[in-house]
Amino acid sequence: MVGKRGTIYLYTGEGAGKTTNALGLALRCLGHGYKVVIIQFLKWWKNTGEYKFRKKMPSNYEIYQFGRRGWIGLTNLTEKDRQLCQRALNMAKKKAKEKPRLLVLDEINLALDCKLLGVNEVIEFLKTVPKETNVVLTGRRAPKKLVEFADFVNEVIDIKHPDEIPTVRGIQY
Repeated sequence: MVGKRGTIYLYTGEGAGKTTNALGLALRCLGHGYKVVIIQFLKWWKNTGEYKFRKKMPSNYEIYQFGRRGWIGLTNLTEKDRQLCQRALNMAKKKAKEKPRLLVLDEINLALDCKLLGVNEVIEFLKTVPKETNVVLTGRRAPKKLVEFADFVNEVIDIKHPDEIPTVRGIQY
């Protein structure tokens, strides 16, 4: 379907690095002077490098977070989380009309897996993305229907990690 709408890239799997892959594409776009918009589903923490970066390049780089403050776990999600995810999707629809070169929907796969959004609604939106806009979908457990719809799909697997996973500023956040 590439050509009639924007190209859809999907990063999923249980390994770390899905958002980091999307941010790598964002860096490439910014390096060429293109606009990047990142919509983060289920995320709220503003001490991440990708969020702080918005102050360094405000004209070409936008990031929006739609998550409840504090990590509550996937088994404690409520109607409020569903509403925040719907607001995130609505923001994505609005921003897609501006035709950024890259639109990242960070953790949308997880929002779909948690039934906070409907996969059919997301796919219908993706069908409308302008051909000038590439879209990256990230998050664990991408629905099969979305995997089939995407143009490029990469699964990030966890082969090895230390017992105590480090959280290094500038690397993990």
